[in-house]
Amino acid sequence: MSDYIVRATAANAQIRAFGAVTRDLVEAARKAHNTSPVVSAALGRLMTGGVMMGAMLKGEQDLLTLQVSGDGPLKGMTVTADSKGNVKGYANEPQVMLPPSKAGKLDVGGAVGTGMLRVIKDMGLKEPYIGQTVLQTGEIAEDLTYYFAASEQVPSSVGLGVLMERDNTVKQAGGFILQLMPFAEEGVIAQLEQNLGEFSSVTQVLEEGKTPEELLGLLLKGLDMEVVDTMPAQFYCNCDKKRVEKAIISIGKKEIKEMISENKSIEVNCHFCNTSYTFTVEELKELLAKSR
Repeated sequence: MSDYIVRATAANAQIRAFGAVTRDLVEAARKAHNTSPVVSAALGRLMTGGVMMGAMLKGEQDLLTLQVSGDGPLKGMTVTADSKGNVKGYANEPQVMLPPSKAGKLDVGGAVGTGMLRVIKDMGLKEPYIGQTVLQTGEIAEDLTYYFAASEQVPSSVGLGVLMERDNTVKQAGGFILQLMPFAEEGVIAQLEQNLGEFSSVTQVLEEGKTPEELLGLLLKGLDMEVVDTMPAQFYCNCDKKRVEKAIISIGKKEIKEMISENKSIEVNCHFCNTSYTFTVEELKELLAKSR
């Protein structure tokens, strides 16, 4: 099953819902950054949440950035998503190894530690929207749930899961976001709470072979769910050599001259996809001519 996002409503639009399967994009990030199992799980959860939140954006050019900073050994993560199902991300320390949590699972909360979640939405206005909340558990899903309630005043439930194989590849990944509209009735809320109480976990449901539609069907049982649309999702970085050239030009003549004076090629690495771009001394001289 290739990665995709499902958008749905339920109970006459009293609930809006997003479900996603993200195994391929989480595996692509794991390969790009050679992440340890606990970092694969942490970054995978944040990318899954990010790609669904990106799908909430309205404009073609809108961008969402999620930044987690914590005092755990992972030190932080950054994820960027657009409105078309593209997402990319990286962890500050990709090789963190930790013993399992008390529950015998990958200790994402221990890797992240205590800290902050920042949500930046660039919607083409003069200033981007920035929301910031304190991390509740460092397990990501609870932190996003709290962010929606505290910063956007939208009662929400977020579930995210990444299941790793013994060989450190990604076995399952996906998630859901459920949001109550202001006019949601008590009976609808009660039914939703009951469904959430009976729901096992994202990874268990995906392990059973269920699709995002079926996952949402369990969560929205008895609430007349209606699928609005589906959208492919992928790990995608829009970096290329031309973009890196512009970045080098932007640092100014002085710095470029210093690079040239060392008389050797330089390598520039993209944080998001770990691709390296090499520039020879001759290429640097060409960029110097273009800089101000």
